[in-house]
Amino acid sequence: MNNKIAFVSSADSNYFPLLCEWLASVRRFSANEDKDVCIFNAGLEEHQIEYLKAQGCKVVEPSWPCDIADSKIQGRIFLKSCVCRPFIPHIFPGYETYIWMDSDTWLQTYEPVDLLVRAAAKGAIGISPQADRNYGKAMRVEWAGPIVRKARSFYYSNARKAFSGDVARKLFPYPTLNAGVFSLAGDAPHWAAWQELIKKALQKGKVFTAEQLTLGMLIYLEQFNAEFLPAWCNWLCENKPYWDEQEQMFVEPSLPYHPIGVMHLSGYDNMRVERSLVTEVQSVEGDDLERSLRYPFFDGERLESVSSNAAAAVSVA
Repeated sequence: MNNKIAFVSSADSNYFPLLCEWLASVRRFSANEDKDVCIFNAGLEEHQIEYLKAQGCKVVEPSWPCDIADSKIQGRIFLKSCVCRPFIPHIFPGYETYIWMDSDTWLQTYEPVDLLVRAAAKGAIGISPQADRNYGKAMRVEWAGPIVRKARSFYYSNARKAFSGDVARKLFPYPTLNAGVFSLAGDAPHWAAWQELIKKALQKGKVFTAEQLTLGMLIYLEQFNAEFLPAWCNWLCENKPYWDEQEQMFVEPSLPYHPIGVMHLSGYDNMRVERSLVTEVQSVEGDDLERSLRYPFFDGERLESVSSNAAAAVSVA
């Protein structure tokens, strides 16, 4: 194994523009120049693959990790982005550290990369819980007087379906660990255990949620080593950040307004599709602004032109 670090992500043809923005955000930092970029092909078109390869990316179409009923997949090849995550070292072997980032994330500061690498070097998985002083409820409970009538949380609902009520009850109190950004050493024991868990989850559970559910089981129930990183290492944008006009960046919406390192476009389905859309955000100074939450330093129109030209070239060939 060499001493290299790999950034890993995935996309289908619909998320290709987001993937390119993510790639641009990673490459924007000179400290990432010596780091490889590896991409799961989860439904990309040929000209999109050629574009990524021209940018120096390694692109591989992974196989499903086990037999999954067609009725569960329903043609959604993009689900490989989820279920193949525990198999990253097999798909892209030879790296000391892997940093996974969903294609609907982008890197605003380098600070999270440093923490992710340090966590992996300690033999831990570096990951951010979906719990923060600025986030909302982590679980929902319906009451019948003083008695709990129904309890709902990501872990509880999905673990009960995929495993058992006992597993669901054990996981219920814990905040969800968001699998959209994490780091792990290539030789960490976590991988093999995670692979076995996700294969079991796929037998009865949902395909879409299997990797995040089993990652929680791996850490909370199996007690594999983890470093819980701040929310600004994977900021879920459904919880609106503030905008710092002076620093020209997104920050946490509470003192001391720490810069957000990774923006994750959760909860913004329309903005994921349409780059020109904006949303209302508040500035640190108290002003109401309209801004896009997508990566700003990227020419989406130029990308569309490049992709069209590449597609034409492939067609002619």
